[in-house]
Amino acid sequence: MAKYTGADCRLCRREGCKLYLKGDKCFSDKCAVVKRPTAPGQHGTSRKKPTGYSIQLREKQKTKRIYGLMEKQFRGYYDKADKMRGQTGDNMLILLERRLDNVVFRMGLGLSRSHARQLVNHGLLTVNGSRVDIPSYLIKAGDVISVKENKLDKVVFADIKTGRTENLPAWLEFDNATLTGKVVCLPTRQDVDFPVEEHLIVELYSK
Repeated sequence: MAKYTGADCRLCRREGCKLYLKGDKCFSDKCAVVKRPTAPGQHGTSRKKPTGYSIQLREKQKTKRIYGLMEKQFRGYYDKADKMRGQTGDNMLILLERRLDNVVFRMGLGLSRSHARQLVNHGLLTVNGSRVDIPSYLIKAGDVISVKENKLDKVVFADIKTGRTENLPAWLEFDNATLTGKVVCLPTRQDVDFPVEEHLIVELYSK
């Protein structure tokens, strides 16, 4: 599957806000949005009057980039959400939150969603005791996610065992000692902790 291979910090600058794509760097003075708060490119400092379409597009691009998805995959979540009961925008965000790479990030096993995706791709994690290496795998209530026993001593997990995890969502449980987490219940719209106006995305795709 296609993936973005450019500089992550360019994406944050283009959207004009922190997307937290680089882990701890986003919380330091080295953050590109802090150092250069303009859009990338030679016309980044020019001011353009936003149109209705551009506002919708930027909201869609921002959300897509936060979860690290390409257009085809992101549109697939919208189409699936549109066929579900309830609000399409809410359903879409809940589906995105249920992705395995996002859940691993939420539990604190990954420094960023891209880092969490790498952990999943490399087969370091199990779901209900079975190895799962598909980042887009949708978790269900009651699922148990853990690091494989023969991978527990890896350096990448050392800080977590000493209590690095913070801000764990209410719909998740996590044990630092065993590096095992549980999905207590499915996430809701209120569990999405970044500002997003999903109705703009729905308006864009429903044209």
